[in-house]
Amino acid sequence: MAKHCHWRDCLAWKDEGLEFSTTSNEACKLYDAALTQIVGWYHDKSLGGWDKTFTRLREADPDFVMGHVLTNGLTLCSTSVNIQTDEHLKKRIDDMVSLKANSALTNREEKHVEALQVYADGSMSKAIDIWEDILVDHPTDLLALKFCQLNYYNLGQSIPMRDSVARVFPHWKSSTPLYGYLYGMHAFGLEESGMYVEGEKAAAKGLAINPNDCWSTHANAHCLEMTGRHDQGIKFMTTTENDWKICDILADHIYWHFGLYYIEIGEYSKALDIYDSEILPRCVASNYTIHAASFLYRLEFEGVKVGKERWQVLYETGEPAHFNHLLVYKDLHYVMASLRADHKDTAKTQIESIRQFIRERCGDQRDVMKEVGLPVCEALVAYENGDYAEAVDLLNPVRYKFVNMGGSNAQRDEFQQLLIHAAINSPKKHHKRLARSLLSERKALRENSPLTDRLQKQLLAMHIDE
Repeated sequence: MAKHCHWRDCLAWKDEGLEFSTTSNEACKLYDAALTQIVGWYHDKSLGGWDKTFTRLREADPDFVMGHVLTNGLTLCSTSVNIQTDEHLKKRIDDMVSLKANSALTNREEKHVEALQVYADGSMSKAIDIWEDILVDHPTDLLALKFCQLNYYNLGQSIPMRDSVARVFPHWKSSTPLYGYLYGMHAFGLEESGMYVEGEKAAAKGLAINPNDCWSTHANAHCLEMTGRHDQGIKFMTTTENDWKICDILADHIYWHFGLYYIEIGEYSKALDIYDSEILPRCVASNYTIHAASFLYRLEFEGVKVGKERWQVLYETGEPAHFNHLLVYKDLHYVMASLRADHKDTAKTQIESIRQFIRERCGDQRDVMKEVGLPVCEALVAYENGDYAEAVDLLNPVRYKFVNMGGSNAQRDEFQQLLIHAAINSPKKHHKRLARSLLSERKALRENSPLTDRLQKQLLAMHIDE
């Protein structure tokens, strides 16, 4: 964790080529403190965590536009608050824009405000273009880089996510504060682009600089999973747990990866122990149930009886966000939880709300919802109702578009598994042969996958060519 004495004042930021319009050293230092917690994925308890730091930042200089940019941008990029229905967020955005009109901002600050304006209107991709434009002239603007990374992730754009960091790396000095975090960000982009060896090396460099860099830990976990080194992944998670679990914003997701290794090798009781002791409590505490729903769904694919009680907790925790429609990947898991907790009427209402969202809204997520999200939601319903052939017919035409829903390759894999399980269970022999083809494809991509081996054996026992 960064030391408080290193927070940068106005002059320190200017010396790095990142001049701010504020004259408040306190505001600049608190901006640094907030940014450090964001890239580190943790709450600094000595500062009161994110919320207290953000509040103090705005109070230090209410007209410091980058204080508003940081807090509003994080709210928008987290896809947790709907600006269409949240009057408080609307006012915050309006107040930020008014500062652009009334203050002598730098060109960089004006672009930051512009990026959030177009983001609030539904265009993640246009916002990314503006942040990337900022980085051309100001490659050490870590907030712009982080916002790019978060939204490339939200849009499933792995190659731009990788290249965005590669472009700025040469302009950073190893002595620049927060430099080490670039390695974890680059490592994840490399991994998501299929460059596992390079990703693992970058993650190792990040962890050598800062063992508490949980994004490097996260990237390394992905590399180990995608290359089929599940036992090594378990050892890595176990031996470094005290380093990464203090990053409380991301720890639930890293425990999710920890548990996936056990699901892959068929040790379901250990996977469920991690779910009950770590994943669920953290997801409930943060009101973010997506990782938990994904985890339970995968266990049920494996025949584990997780019980409706666990699903009910996720349904109730996620209920306030059921109709936000801020990120397709999230919506799918809210529908999933409704179905598995036996709230099928709610799932039906959710899908009707999604159709209305498609009719009435515009923007990146609306387009992805129409093209991919809605058919996947309908496939979830079909699968739940035992109409496996219908689920296959809905999923197979869009399976190469799953990437557009956002998330990582590992996260989206559950929908590939959904298609495979639907094809295996479909009464149509053609679908069972499709399942065989998909499993061959999966085996080629993940040679060491006990999960794939189990499914291939299950299909072989069906004698589909007889």
